[in-house]
Amino acid sequence: MNERRVRSVDFARTIQDLRRNLMQPKSVQLLYAVDLAGTLLFAIEGASAAIAGKLDLLGVMVLAFATALGGGIIRDVLIGSVPPNALRDWRYSATALIGASITFFLHGFVRAIPAQVITVLDAAGLSLFAVAGVEKALLFDMPPLIAVLLGGITGVGGGTIRDVLLAKIPSVLRADVYATAALAGSALVVIGRRLGLSPSASAFLGGLLCFALRVISVWRHWNLPRLASP
Repeated sequence: MNERRVRSVDFARTIQDLRRNLMQPKSVQLLYAVDLAGTLLFAIEGASAAIAGKLDLLGVMVLAFATALGGGIIRDVLIGSVPPNALRDWRYSATALIGASITFFLHGFVRAIPAQVITVLDAAGLSLFAVAGVEKALLFDMPPLIAVLLGGITGVGGGTIRDVLLAKIPSVLRADVYATAALAGSALVVIGRRLGLSPSASAFLGGLLCFALRVISVWRHWNLPRLASP
């Protein structure tokens, strides 16, 4: 009898969780979808960098995980969303490890992808993460400036951790417009929300700006000003 009651309680809780997920606001559902898509793209990028650095399978998995989830974990810790969503929800870790496995076991196929396609995918991942970062910051009622900064951190945090683990100067500090694109896209999301645009519309416009800036900067070799070495 007690076992039946326990089963009925568990079933009721499962139904409640399902209803809660289905009734989530569109902004939350959008954030979740964008976050997972960016996780997969950055996991593949991190795993590719690990293979280029001649790391073994464990190293590939670690670097893919750090690249894909590092920025989001930093963001969640800073806004007080702990434990971070990437650690509470198994689907984030699973997505990162799937991306790493695809890259490792199908490396010949991944390596054959043209550099232009890699650049486009990298820009897409940056855009998705920047948008996800600023959207979550706004959900936690962060001030506009802080929300923009958190969007930038989400976009470039994982890549920074990746480069540090590979003993490199982080590419965001020296590459063509990268962090700047993430910050610009995040800022446009905030401006769109302030102007009364829907979360989907503002996220699309912000992501599009970030994506366009990154791709065009690589194409045109744009860089921020720097001092010449003496």
